[in-house]
Amino acid sequence: MRTYKVIGVMSGTSMDGIDLAHCELTEGENGKWGYKITVAKTYEYNDMWRLRLSKLRNQNALNVYKTDRYYGEYVGELINEFISENNLEVDLIGSHGHTIFHQPENNLTYQIGSPSAIAAVTDIPTVGNFRAMDVVKYGEGAPISGIGDQLLFSEFDMCLNLGGFANLSATVDGTPVAYDICPCNILLNRISREFGKEYDEGGEIANNGSIDYDLLSDLNSIDYYSQSYPKSLGREWINENFWYRVRQSEAGKEDRMKTLVDHIGQQIGENIEQLAEDSSTARVYVTGGGAFNPTLVDHLRTHTDAEIIVPDAQVIEYKEALIFGLLAVLRVQNKTNILKSYTGAENDSVSGELAGNFSHLV
Repeated sequence: MRTYKVIGVMSGTSMDGIDLAHCELTEGENGKWGYKITVAKTYEYNDMWRLRLSKLRNQNALNVYKTDRYYGEYVGELINEFISENNLEVDLIGSHGHTIFHQPENNLTYQIGSPSAIAAVTDIPTVGNFRAMDVVKYGEGAPISGIGDQLLFSEFDMCLNLGGFANLSATVDGTPVAYDICPCNILLNRISREFGKEYDEGGEIANNGSIDYDLLSDLNSIDYYSQSYPKSLGREWINENFWYRVRQSEAGKEDRMKTLVDHIGQQIGENIEQLAEDSSTARVYVTGGGAFNPTLVDHLRTHTDAEIIVPDAQVIEYKEALIFGLLAVLRVQNKTNILKSYTGAENDSVSGELAGNFSHLV
């Protein structure tokens, strides 16, 4: 059995920073994998990068291209710092990049962070741009972390990620499925910034509010929720279909936060109930930044009979980075790393752009 020492890189739509996780991945029997996160760190974005990333979708093609390269170099520099600080050995880098456009209905998704720039700065072979091939095959290109849930966390009935968007993976009638349920931290962080905070620490803002049932009913009526999976969400969808409803509401800021938290909990709970053969015995493994929000987790628990399992802080925060490290290893092994049953594509994919010298991994 070979163990790969990989750095997984993740930047989510909530734009809180870049997650780096140094992981040891070992292939076991029946295609299952063992993992260990040896060290991990989040590098918060400064104001310049946060502003640039938030505005980039409205920039011209040249600025997008330049930022793709500069952002890749920036990620590479952070990786070099991370390696030096922790005296790490690294075989491979797997980078998600940062999503600028996600419009699968238009056959389009784009994540900046050039793998070539990362490999050039670090001198470590890099795999990135995982989503593009799936979208060309008429898939959603998201969520693509489901295969990691299948190979790393199969002891649970479902895996729920409370990131910028809430997405869920499960096996239904023997078929693996995964899809985006609803917006999550990307909404809660917007409200938090109205209080001068980057996020609702401890769920305190939501805990001080009351549910506005008119707003809740309006949000729950959104067409996306009645659509069948596979399906996925992007920032553009929020601006066009969701956020104006919140802005038009007469609810106060705390009440908006409380309403959004209950909306998220309700939508996730309903999906768990629909997917589970018996929700009273289902075990749901919850990670992502939202798992640190006790008010959100409490509301989720009120909307499902399933057991909600929140792991230790390291796994909560760095599971997505871990999985992109695994996707990179699978790509190097020339093995399927994106399943059509998750995304709705025409067929499975061995996906990811390779940059650098991979001869030592073959």
